[in-house]
Amino acid sequence: MSHGLLWLPLLVVFPLITALGWLERRRQRLFREWADGAELSKLDDCGGARLIDGMLSWSVFESGKLLEKGQFEVKTLEKVELLALGSGEAPLTDESQGACRLRLFSPSGHQDVPFADADRARRWITELMSRSRCEL
Repeated sequence: MSHGLLWLPLLVVFPLITALGWLERRRQRLFREWADGAELSKLDDCGGARLIDGMLSWSVFESGKLLEKGQFEVKTLEKVELLALGSGEAPLTDESQGACRLRLFSPSGHQDVPFADADRARRWITELMSRSRCEL
């Protein structure tokens, strides 16, 4: 009887892990379809982003589908800042790690793109600025 009780937690945990793995696989498949043909793309805990034909768009995974949160035309890009994801308006330092957001400035205003990794966000700054210069 005691041996059977030791296996009981595994019977609960295994289906839970299987379901979470299935959801992650579904999220990745949806992202691959959404980002197909993109010049630049990313998928992380904060959502997905893609650059297609000079238009940057980003989305989040909700209710089993990717919901688009915003778009930005790269040729109007004037400046990009790296900011903390949750709070404040102060730019992050070069040594900062973790979740952050890119603030994209254009003549008509600004928009924020969330990132789970500051290093990846820094690489995107370089790519976006080089592509905005190419569009001029």
